[in-house]
Amino acid sequence: MSTLYDIIREAAAGSAEGRLHFGQVIGLMVVAGVDAYTVDYRSARTTYYPREAAPLDLPLATPPMPIPEAFDVAALRSAIAGSQRGQVMYPQFKRLSMAAGCVGYTVWIAGRHVTYYGRRGETHVEQFPD
Repeated sequence: MSTLYDIIREAAAGSAEGRLHFGQVIGLMVVAGVDAYTVDYRSARTTYYPREAAPLDLPLATPPMPIPEAFDVAALRSAIAGSQRGQVMYPQFKRLSMAAGCVGYTVWIAGRHVTYYGRRGETHVEQFPD
């Protein structure tokens, strides 16, 4: 039987390899009882917050590229839309969102939205599609 940490690790690996799209990852997070997770491109880490267990911090492979100072919400929204349509998988999403000036984001599973962050504290909130 898989532990919640095994489920989280499988979701992270499947996403990183481009095998699982965002909706599938969220489905696995729900099964694992994860309330939220935070991606930090600058530290190359993702921290998962299960409701009934200690947080799990995993390394995140990030593209070797600088993150611009400007937070380009239009470019970020384009990357998000591609991801929601299943046309942009996570390896490409990381490149596109970083190029848009995104330094990280928090996925609020129960709240059904993602908060994206820019270098100067800017935020963009994107609701989950229905």
